[in-house]
Amino acid sequence: MLERAREYGPVGLVPLAWTFAAAAHLGYVSEHPLFVAHVVMVVLLAAFAALSWTEMRAGALRAWRTVVTAGVGVTALGLASFRVPAEPAGVLRAAAVVGWMLLPAWGLADTARRTTRPAFARVYLGAAVASVAGAALAVVGLASRVPAAGWVVLAGIAVTGVGQTASIAAAARQGS
Repeated sequence: MLERAREYGPVGLVPLAWTFAAAAHLGYVSEHPLFVAHVVMVVLLAAFAALSWTEMRAGALRAWRTVVTAGVGVTALGLASFRVPAEPAGVLRAAAVVGWMLLPAWGLADTARRTTRPAFARVYLGAAVASVAGAALAVVGLASRVPAAGWVVLAGIAVTGVGQTASIAAAARQGS
């Protein structure tokens, strides 16, 4: 059962995480659930990395091991944001969100390069591009002072979420 959860769990967790990020951005999620989500994510990512460490030592899986391991640190930045004053807290949260947009882009590009099936390679490469484009939109929105800036950030979250969801669904299908 644990093996099955590790294999198929991310297919549900990736879109859930980006939907949660969008809801938080829109103000539908208060501080406490956001804090709890960060704690849960740090624990799940660390457990996944520990349980999968030896299995993920070569090829594209090694790149993903690096993504997950670095993701523990990126998520910990978001977690730390709940224990500092408001000004650095916003920067730490933004770094965590943009970090999770960019980190998988590297793993996706590496996976696309290594995948022998062109249809899957296109999905992975498209997801990498979507991740970088989403991060760019988010950074522009976060740096902008125009009234629609929040919608630009939301568009970045959506673009990233769609791309990364497509890639994890492709990975599950390719692996089955």
